Amino acid sequence: MRSKRSKIAHRHQSLIFLITVTFLLAGILCWRTYSYFKQVEVNVAQVQLRQGPGIEYQAKGQLKRGSRMTVLREKYRWYYVKTANNKFGWVASWNLNPQGSQTVTKLNNATIVLDPGHGGSDSGALSANGKMEKTYTLKLAKKVAALLRQKGAKVYLTRTSDKFVSLAARPALSNQVHANAFISFHFDSSPQQNLASGVTTYYYHRQLSYSLAHTINQQLNNLNLKNRGIDFGNFEVIRDNDYPAVLLEMGYINSDHDFAEIRSNQYLAEVANDVVKGLSNYFATSSSTN
Repeated sequence: MRSKRSKIAHRHQSLIFLITVTFLLAGILCWRTYSYFKQVEVNVAQVQLRQGPGIEYQAKGQLKRGSRMTVLREKYRWYYVKTANNKFGWVASWNLNPQGSQTVTKLNNATIVLDPGHGGSDSGALSANGKMEKTYTLKLAKKVAALLRQKGAKVYLTRTSDKFVSLAARPALSNQVHANAFISFHFDSSPQQNLASGVTTYYYHRQLSYSLAHTINQQLNNLNLKNRGIDFGNFEVIRDNDYPAVLLEMGYINSDHDFAEIRSNQYLAEVANDVVKGLSNYFATSSSTN
């Protein structure tokens, strides 16, 4: 009887020992893992601690210069952090030191600003029957935005309805969110009706934006409109942009031939698909470090 009780007691002791060792090892592993997380601190006057990775999320509080925190994960160049006083939230990585890698190689981790040209009191160019450019730039931008969001990208639009937005405000949004790519959508117009036809891709800062222009333009060869190629364009929305930016003229609205395509949902869907493919290739091949 004593022998049996002794064996049971020994087993209980062994089990307790194993459980204790397991918890100790798990604690050590957690501590070692946690210690490997990046430690960062605020390097500006103050930053917002937000509920999600983007300026559209509500602020939970503010962190002052020098505040230290631990990075738990990263998305869209935003860090999910744990502060010194055990608060959790998202902060923009560009306001911290060190920032870490800024490379974006996949579309689902990119921040993209889409700019539907014109809007509100600014109608843009007109077709032969008085249809306004602003209507079709918004339609196109919304189609591109929907496709990008399906693929996991963070997308901002400079306007989502028929309202006026100043030229300066458009690149300002791109600069505010540190966009990985900015695309402004337009439809061209020639001095005389039916004088010109085709699509053109414009850039301003060659070193910054030519690669984006080239990669997107390569995808536009299968449209029913001629691809007129890539050109330098002195447009404020791309000139005042600190990040890769292009302006796309996707047909001449005062050309009867082009407008037949522009007003077609099928054409706009094809353009949207091509733009998304171009962006995907851009991030996969250019090692964007913006």
